[in-house]
Amino acid sequence: MKVAYRQGLHELGDGLFAYLQPDGTWGWSNAGLITGGGSSLLIDTLFDLKLTRAMLEAMAPITASDPIERAMNTHGNGDHWFGNEALADGIPIIATAGALADMEAVPPSTLQALVTATGLPPGLDAFLDRSFRRFDFAGMRGRPATETFAGDAELRVGDREVRLIELGPAHTPGDAIAHVPDAGVVFTGDLLFVEGTPIVWAGPVANWLAACDAISALGARVLVPGHGPVTDESGIADLKRYLTYVRDQAQARFDAGMDAEAAADDIDIADFRDWGDPERIVVNVAAVYRELDPSLAEASPPELFERMGRWTARHA
Repeated sequence: MKVAYRQGLHELGDGLFAYLQPDGTWGWSNAGLITGGGSSLLIDTLFDLKLTRAMLEAMAPITASDPIERAMNTHGNGDHWFGNEALADGIPIIATAGALADMEAVPPSTLQALVTATGLPPGLDAFLDRSFRRFDFAGMRGRPATETFAGDAELRVGDREVRLIELGPAHTPGDAIAHVPDAGVVFTGDLLFVEGTPIVWAGPVANWLAACDAISALGARVLVPGHGPVTDESGIADLKRYLTYVRDQAQARFDAGMDAEAAADDIDIADFRDWGDPERIVVNVAAVYRELDPSLAEASPPELFERMGRWTARHA
């Protein structure tokens, strides 16, 4: 189905809704609402409280009769859970154990400290200016998931079945999706980016490709990605094409003895020139290099942010 890629709440039919945030670049994530029999399940919150409260207000005409009784976070990146504390007290929040570990490791205060730090390297400072400094983390406590699951879990939302399926590690250590079988809809979290460059924080790439195949096997007619417009099977095909290409190109440069940052500079991503956040090639190549040589030191996120800032400056 065609869903206009505009800010706000969009009805998918069958009591399902997608909340979209163009342009889907750093921090501008999507969320979802599944209703059934006088109840709702919220899929993800947003990066800060202002954004999340605006989303909940947009959902209020629906949740007045189908209140949110549970939430699910698809993974542990802040743009999919920092807004949890805007939910009513006592609402249970479910995620995988890997997602919960990420939430506990990087609460909102960590990003607030980073975006307000002074004396940062120029590449990192420039990266933060066009990414995370557009959001307001001040005073946020963070409310991590209260329940975890592993493998598959079945929830009842009123009278309908919702399947939660763990498919990580891939994008992050704890990726999961929400499948609504009777509606043919999957909320994929960041296992699917559409019109935007995916980023491999965890990997391996083979796991992410396998996760794509697992989503395809569900035969859903509508896929709500973590970032970008609502899509169908074509969105999965595009993502797989990017991941396969970068993996193969990175391996060729690894075999030739090129270091990861030089390899990221050297790989031609012209076929994906229209996708947002192309600088993520830096992180993706580094992830492939660590797969090929586990002895390589893992760069910290701030270091990777700085490398992406330098890449952007070189490729402007």
